Amino acid sequence: MVLDRIDFGILGLLQNDASLSNKEIAAAIGLAPSSAHERLKRLRQEGVLRGFHADVAPKAMGVGLEALLYVEMSKHERGVVDRFLAEIVEVPEVRFAFLVTGPHDFVVHLIARDMQHLKDLVLDKFTNRPAVTRVETSIIYEARVRHEMPRLQEPIASSC
Repeated sequence: MVLDRIDFGILGLLQNDASLSNKEIAAAIGLAPSSAHERLKRLRQEGVLRGFHADVAPKAMGVGLEALLYVEMSKHERGVVDRFLAEIVEVPEVRFAFLVTGPHDFVVHLIARDMQHLKDLVLDKFTNRPAVTRVETSIIYEARVRHEMPRLQEPIASSC
């Protein structure tokens, strides 16, 4: 799907505030509400808009710490890798899991109540797997997240 400047404008607005109404988006972009609605519908259908999420403060949910796990696997066969990835994203404390290049096979971002909870997670959900040969853990002291996606392509001319 090729995006035009109006699509980029809509996406930019939603990245900053996903609670905007269709009328608010239309007014900000300079479209009729029906046109904005059709564009939003198309962006969802094409998989550009994958969902709307609340940015919740981790501490409010009982999160005492966040960590990155660097996981090395003994086997790199597709089935082993796919199964590991599918299983670890089902662990409730796992926020993100990345299959990466370099000395590690996966980088996993997870949350825990405290150090004991983190230790239990690492031992019970990661190091006990036969395909896992090594897990390194780094505690995250502070995180800053950029919510808006940078524009890496130029929009085509608007079709409206």
